[in-house]
Amino acid sequence: MKFCCMKKEISCLVVQRSQVIVKRFVDFLLALILILIASIPILIIVFMVRSTSRGPAIYWSDRVGKNNRIFRMPKFRTMRVDTPLVATHLLQNVESFLTPVGPFLRKTSLDELPQLWSVLKGDMSFVGPRPALFNQDDLIKLRTERGISQLTPGVTGWAQINGRDDLPIPVKVSYDEFYMKHQTFIFDIKIIWRTVFKVIKKEGVAH
Repeated sequence: MKFCCMKKEISCLVVQRSQVIVKRFVDFLLALILILIASIPILIIVFMVRSTSRGPAIYWSDRVGKNNRIFRMPKFRTMRVDTPLVATHLLQNVESFLTPVGPFLRKTSLDELPQLWSVLKGDMSFVGPRPALFNQDDLIKLRTERGISQLTPGVTGWAQINGRDDLPIPVKVSYDEFYMKHQTFIFDIKIIWRTVFKVIKKEGVAH
């Protein structure tokens, strides 16, 4: 009986490991293709950001990755260079910190395009929990307690398509936990497909 249980556990580990390898391969290949396709739009956005506000086109923020490892995540800069380093929802009068093209980039999620580089490197996946800011202690703690910190963070995720900025932290973590327990290749495809429609409809973006 004990031998059968061990055999079953080993089999499950092999399947999980295979899924991780396949997911990483798909992430790398898709990120490479999308970077090539989006190269011209990326250059246009770089020009738009640089020509309308002071500072670099790319903003690098310290984010919490797999196993709570800190990595540098790039986004097109949508806020002024003197903006406090806190989550957007904690800022008062957010609109005063946005650059002229910031609202457009955020509403269309084009500010997320540089994260293709993070996917290519392996710091992120296309689907997973959105990476927390290094100082979002409450979110980090709750994810760690539930084992979600073991997942590679994603460009989009189950919580993203079920509320995004509108979700309180405990609800967001519950969605992350659901994804962790039910993640499959088909589920990832479903999340990506629904993300596309969310972006088109500009849902769930507070600012």
